[in-house]
Amino acid sequence: MRATVCLPTYNERENLEPMVRALAHQGVDVLVIDDNSPDGTGEIAERLASELSWVEVLHRPSKEGLGPAYLAGFRRVLAEGAELVMEMDCDFSHDPNDVPRLVAAAADADLVLGSRYVPGGGVENWGLVRRAISAGGSIYARLVLGVPVRDLTGGFKCFRRTVLEAIPLDRVRSRGYAFQIELTYRALRQGFRVQEVPIRFADRTVGGSKMSRAIVLEAIWKVPLLRLAAMRGTL
Repeated sequence: MRATVCLPTYNERENLEPMVRALAHQGVDVLVIDDNSPDGTGEIAERLASELSWVEVLHRPSKEGLGPAYLAGFRRVLAEGAELVMEMDCDFSHDPNDVPRLVAAAADADLVLGSRYVPGGGVENWGLVRRAISAGGSIYARLVLGVPVRDLTGGFKCFRRTVLEAIPLDRVRSRGYAFQIELTYRALRQGFRVQEVPIRFADRTVGGSKMSRAIVLEAIWKVPLLRLAAMRGTL
């Protein structure tokens, strides 16, 4: 099954073309989801789509967060018949060369996670504070939700379309880390097979980070609400 990579962008003009060119060797289609980047990322995406038949662009009117961008992308590629749908960062934090490993793992799993926190995985070029926030966030979510997944906040994923069709996407409201946690949790609650594949996550070298205090705080308060909703049968 051929995979479609959903690639959300906001001010990624330095990274977009190198990333798309790198994905050319991985046997995937690409949907660039641009949130009206003021730096011209959308125009670069349009040029690439005009040159490369396997690249498309979805322009959104404004920056609303990672979650809404992905949801819009999911709806687009599912409507076009995608069988495997991938999430991936545009800033090379996720190695394009790892894409085939996640796609291959989807032969035996419904949702494949590129995981920093299983044997063989890890992070590079991170300070102690960011390491603590990321690892602590995954541990916190795992304990509160009572699930075995070790990297709940990661954003390198491969879904079978059946997973996304089973999740009520119109009820997903999370935006940052919490979005990643919520989709994996919903997949687990639906009984889908989730597999973690080790990856090395490298901090971006070009462009600015989209991380913020609000994103971290959303994950903290959203996780208990997810567990409560599951217990009440309203997830």
